[in-house]
Amino acid sequence: MSENNKNIIMENPFPKSATLSDRVKKLLETVSYEDTLAVLINADPDSMASAMALKRLFWRRIKKTYIYHINVVNRADNLAMINLLKVDQRNIRKLDSSRITKWAIVDSQPHHSEQFRRFKFDIIVDHHPVNAGSTGKFVDIRDDYGATSTIFTEYLRAAGIKPSPRLATALFYGIKTDTDDFVRNSSPNDINAFRYLYNFANTNIIKKIESSGMTKKTLSSFRTAIENLTFIDDMSFIYMDKVESPDTLVMIADFFLKMGESTWTVVSGIHNQKLIIIVRNAGFRLNAGNRVGKLFSAYGSAGGHKSAARVEIPLKAIIQEISGKSGYRQFVMDKFKRE
Repeated sequence: MSENNKNIIMENPFPKSATLSDRVKKLLETVSYEDTLAVLINADPDSMASAMALKRLFWRRIKKTYIYHINVVNRADNLAMINLLKVDQRNIRKLDSSRITKWAIVDSQPHHSEQFRRFKFDIIVDHHPVNAGSTGKFVDIRDDYGATSTIFTEYLRAAGIKPSPRLATALFYGIKTDTDDFVRNSSPNDINAFRYLYNFANTNIIKKIESSGMTKKTLSSFRTAIENLTFIDDMSFIYMDKVESPDTLVMIADFFLKMGESTWTVVSGIHNQKLIIIVRNAGFRLNAGNRVGKLFSAYGSAGGHKSAARVEIPLKAIIQEISGKSGYRQFVMDKFKRE
């Protein structure tokens, strides 16, 4: 771990009154020319674009920046983004901590994953709800933003850096996906950043990435989802059993929320000895993040935004409440029904 972590840390994110110039100045002061930075992400379009932007901000200001992802990337559209935009990242298994002097996490916070918790981060930039354990020398968390890519677009503009077409396309796509084309929670800042990036982004590459999302494998997953679909009032429940990646659950949850009868979509499955629950909400009254926190935080990690939330529960934490193979499906449905 970095010796510099002994320096003064920010126990809270910036106040909303802090100017962009103040934030960027503080960010650049966090590193020195002798530093080697590791940026850790849970790879998706928003996090990958944000990591690329942080790397650009530190270009020629530090010795080297490496990007490491903790998850297996196997969604076809995410792979297309990596290939078409040449995202230079590595699996965390290839991380050599001995050569890293500074640590950053973007589009996540340490409590989001056990793999993150073992690191002491110097830099945290995110748009998810603030956690008390998210401390570092530079902490900028804005949960009213729809995407972390928006925050980094503002950094670049404040620093006087015009993004390259490749970086602009990544940030543009990061905002597009995390706001679900501005259907999910977003702010005027997201719209302004999106409009700015449009001037530099390659929209043909965006179209190619988006058209890469459907494969024979995903079609098979949709068939399973249709077979397992259950309606309770305006809520659609889908249990997928074991899945190769939680991304499959995310894709299915986003898709089935498009049904006219659904205001809520709850998709669950088993991955790496955890019950993963993805929740989407298109209603006005209830908050998905608050709702899953109330229902599942006693068992594992649970939270998110008003329209999108995620739960991860170790199977051993609920073994007493599960009976039979269909028990996980029933466990999820019962929690929502009892509320």
